Amino acid sequence: MTDSKIAAITDRIIEKSRATREAYLDKIERGRSNGPARKRLSCGNLAHGFAACGSSDKQALAEGDAPNLGIVSAYNEMLSAHEPYVSYPDLIKKAAHEVGMTAQFAGGVPAMCDGVTQGREGMDLSLFSRDVIAMSTAIALSHDMFDGALCLGICDKIVPGLTIGALSFGQLPVIFVPAGPMPPGLPNAEKVRVRQLFAEGKVGRKELLEAESASYHSAGTCTFYGTANSNQMLMEIMGLHLPGSSFVNPGTELRNVLTDAAVKQLAAITTHGNYTPMAAVVDEKSVVNGMVGLLATGGSTNHAIHLMAMARAAGVIVDWQDLSDLSDAVPLMCRIYPNGLADINRFQAVGGMGYLMRELRDAGILHDDVKTVMGEGGLDPYTKEPFLDDGKLVWQDAPKESLDDGVLRPAKSAFSATGGMKLLTGNLGRCVIKVSAVKPEHRTVKAPAVVFQDQDGLQKAFKAGELDKDFVAVVRFQGPKACGMPELHKLTPPLGVLQDRGYKVALVTDGRMSGASGKIPAAIHLTPEALDKGPIGLVRDGDIVEVDAETGVLQLHVSDEELKTREHSEFDLSDSHEVMGRELFAPLRQTVGSAEEGATVFRW
Repeated sequence: MTDSKIAAITDRIIEKSRATREAYLDKIERGRSNGPARKRLSCGNLAHGFAACGSSDKQALAEGDAPNLGIVSAYNEMLSAHEPYVSYPDLIKKAAHEVGMTAQFAGGVPAMCDGVTQGREGMDLSLFSRDVIAMSTAIALSHDMFDGALCLGICDKIVPGLTIGALSFGQLPVIFVPAGPMPPGLPNAEKVRVRQLFAEGKVGRKELLEAESASYHSAGTCTFYGTANSNQMLMEIMGLHLPGSSFVNPGTELRNVLTDAAVKQLAAITTHGNYTPMAAVVDEKSVVNGMVGLLATGGSTNHAIHLMAMARAAGVIVDWQDLSDLSDAVPLMCRIYPNGLADINRFQAVGGMGYLMRELRDAGILHDDVKTVMGEGGLDPYTKEPFLDDGKLVWQDAPKESLDDGVLRPAKSAFSATGGMKLLTGNLGRCVIKVSAVKPEHRTVKAPAVVFQDQDGLQKAFKAGELDKDFVAVVRFQGPKACGMPELHKLTPPLGVLQDRGYKVALVTDGRMSGASGKIPAAIHLTPEALDKGPIGLVRDGDIVEVDAETGVLQLHVSDEELKTREHSEFDLSDSHEVMGRELFAPLRQTVGSAEEGATVFRW
């Protein structure tokens, strides 16, 4: 039975989404057809569609009965998480042929690595790349050639973009196929220690690069619990992955067998089988399940933006109030870096998604009356995990007990009775804060503001020794309309050093702080942003700013009368080195929605 608080929030979401959800489903129904859509294609259309296929595939496609699967991939060699996808199209086509189907590579989508672009001009493109990926996905699926789709993507903006684009063709069954995390490398605590030593000038670039290379050391997803691994959790808990498939390492036999199984499961849910379109999987209850998973695991703050945009693509309206209210009802069950010291491989080993989802379901915190890519069985298949038995795939019940309660705990004895994110409101606007990695004694800071127009300004002040004091860093003109809302991850080491020195420090920004948001109280995604004349543009050095994650308050302690006399700060954005996003997306930046709306350029 669903917990009463979870049920009430879900009912609220259903009610406010009634009109948009109905409009979405009507659109999807118009896109449906009885049997393969390619039967409606002219001979010339169809001939173009299979011109490059082998003779047997041409015959199957011409006859129009066997399912044809579209592959949309974010493969590239520069992004370690996506490099394993190089071999997936051949594996998928082989598996499809084994069950009398065909498969075609429908299209590739861009996939940038935020780890490479942190603090660089390319980071201006990061958030907007999600909408480019969504458009690319929709283009790939627009040819009326496919009965289902397999989406190959893992990291940051890529999974949200694939999801948004695929939902435009929600009449198709869609399965997301992961590639898995790299094996463990340098322990996260040691990586952080070296980063902070570098920030203080106590070690050089050689030592830093050695530490980073030992941490990010092979093909596969980075092992910390940032946006990439939060994406994988999200796809599984929303029923778009095969059960237990999120965190199996690349290059293993089990990984390949799971990819094969995903193809065959997709065949089972096309119109030729137990038809389960993506539009039926992604609904109000599955979106709530996604938010619950995000909170229970201490997942990425980026999903305070992405999940809202993904939901809106399916006609579901959710906002930060929904997320914050759910956080009050969802226990924090995981300690995975940056919320702890363990990596994602350890989480998988001690119980993983099967244990987590069974605990949440049995506690009434997850909706069980949902459709998944496994069909009508609710979440029961997701309480199991995959194994190989003489080379064949079998699912067994997930462990009954966590094998390490320092990493994963049952709902009834969680690390915290509440989840990892909260909504902050006050006279500066609305924003979110991730508290799962912030110790209780650091969750309330009331101190003078030090105002910066970009993250480089804070770096310079730190290196000059100007920040050895209690303060709230106010970093503005970092919103989606200003410069594409870059992640400000470079701020974490210096602020962490200052906190370790005993100072009370916090961050307030209209930018993002990434899925690696850590031990510093960071009030992020502030809306309205400075470029939209948000109150953050009125803050001056020395103003007292209060950040209180316990009570949900973000307050500038300046009188209303004084604020009325101030003019908004003007900042010449051309002075910043971060210009790439402003140049490439100049026609679109001023149409972007607020962070709370998902910061989408287009209205899906």
